[in-house]
Amino acid sequence: MEAKIITMFNHKGGVSKTTTTYNLGWKLTDLGKKVLLVDADPQCNLTSLLLGESFEQYYTDETTKNLNLKDSVKVAFEGKPKPITAIDCYIPETNNKLHIIPGHMDLSEYDPSLSLALNSNNAISTLQNLPGSFYELIRLCSEKYEIDYVLIDMNPGLSAINQTLFMSSDGFIIPTNPDPFSIMALRTLKNILPRWKKWAVQSRELFKEASYPLPDAEMKFIGEVIQRFNIRKQKAARPYQGKIDEIREYTEKDLVPELLKHSMVYDLSELISQGRINDYCLAEISEFGSLIQKANTHYVPVFALTNEQIGESGQVLDQMAINRDRFDQIFKNLANYIIEIVK
Repeated sequence: MEAKIITMFNHKGGVSKTTTTYNLGWKLTDLGKKVLLVDADPQCNLTSLLLGESFEQYYTDETTKNLNLKDSVKVAFEGKPKPITAIDCYIPETNNKLHIIPGHMDLSEYDPSLSLALNSNNAISTLQNLPGSFYELIRLCSEKYEIDYVLIDMNPGLSAINQTLFMSSDGFIIPTNPDPFSIMALRTLKNILPRWKKWAVQSRELFKEASYPLPDAEMKFIGEVIQRFNIRKQKAARPYQGKIDEIREYTEKDLVPELLKHSMVYDLSELISQGRINDYCLAEISEFGSLIQKANTHYVPVFALTNEQIGESGQVLDQMAINRDRFDQIFKNLANYIIEIVK
């Protein structure tokens, strides 16, 4: 089975795309899947989560400094007569089923030429290999490591790079958070994402003779994840609940109907009829609180912390363990939804 590619995308920043990518990817490996993470954000936060203290050394060591998303497709962007090849992906010591194509802080340098390629309708032959280049790298690395799921952490913005990565996806998740700008972001995505799919479908024929053709991807909405809020008595605190309800309502009444017109929505009716979810909100994930610092210290997600790694005792340990187990169940459910939906 070919790896299924899932993009985490919202052009609004601060919605925990990286955190969701990291935690979901890790939980999928807990369920027996091999996962490839792709860090397409020049901030490289996802890469930093996996590399930890070896982050800086990775980008200066002669043996690894070119093993990243930008340098691995350089031959296409520089027009060199060499094919893109699979790289040796980084695999953290704490999880040997998790792989990553690290990011690069200068990735956005490719945006101008890629944008020109997307808007030239293949009229400029020297640019014809650019739109399919990232997918080619991901495909080859997925084959090399027998990957089941690829999760792409995209940068906040409506760049040509994001468009290209989105066009390679089987499905996409929209991370969001309950603040006044989230609905504005969803309104933009409602218009932009169908436009990107339309371009991809129309351009596949134009680029079929390229060294790296455009993939025949479906680009379907899997669902949204709402996060970054505080809870009181196991529920979202009152200041956040109204915005959470507003996001869910807009998704159901506006976003999903528009995406359906373009065949861009997975059918979640079975999960809904089973009572496992209520709508296209796959999870509500509160702030991690004091667990996040412990997790960062040990280079694992909050739900993978052991009692010993938490390093507390008595009621403090009991409460932190309860929260850890709650997050574990949330991400286990989310990972299982992905396995059932994206087949």
